Amino acid sequence: MKGTTKTLVLTLGTVVTMGALAWASVPFYNWFCRVTGFGGVTQTAEAGSDTILDKTIKVRFDANTDPGMPWQFKPMQREVEIRIGETGIAFYEAYNPTDRVIAGTASYNVAPYDAGYYFTKIDCFCFTQQVLQPGERVEMPVTFYVDPEMVEDRDAKYIQRIVLSYTFYETDLPESEDLAAAPVTDTAEGDKNGLN
Repeated sequence: MKGTTKTLVLTLGTVVTMGALAWASVPFYNWFCRVTGFGGVTQTAEAGSDTILDKTIKVRFDANTDPGMPWQFKPMQREVEIRIGETGIAFYEAYNPTDRVIAGTASYNVAPYDAGYYFTKIDCFCFTQQVLQPGERVEMPVTFYVDPEMVEDRDAKYIQRIVLSYTFYETDLPESEDLAAAPVTDTAEGDKNGLN
């Protein structure tokens, strides 16, 4: 194989390998965060914990919106104190003050990061896209518990307060909502009134 051909093959191989690694890095990082709780990523469960301890922990709730998101979004309670392992429920409120339908998706994290592995959500508005009509106000629940195994973790067992933080971002409307939100054209008005 000639020197230039060999260099070209090696360069193409490097580019393909780097592209594959870049493509795989996001799902791998998401999987890693879910498994380890790294970066404050929480866990999920189908049901509450079987064990409830006498030790309590405070959970503080925080709400933010992306600068481009016109919704008003806030927790309906600032903080709750629950026993570790006990199922808790908290509500957030979202309001669409605009004259258009807006869809949003919430990202979330937990602080301190060591608590992410033990903070478990059973149900959450953040699992699905939310769509608010103009002027609509909704209450959105999150059901959760703090895993009792946290008291066995040499770092996490000293945590006394967890902060659960959400940020809402505007997202594209689902197709069905796009059609419902589409303005009525003159042709459609004429058809409705039997003018065409």
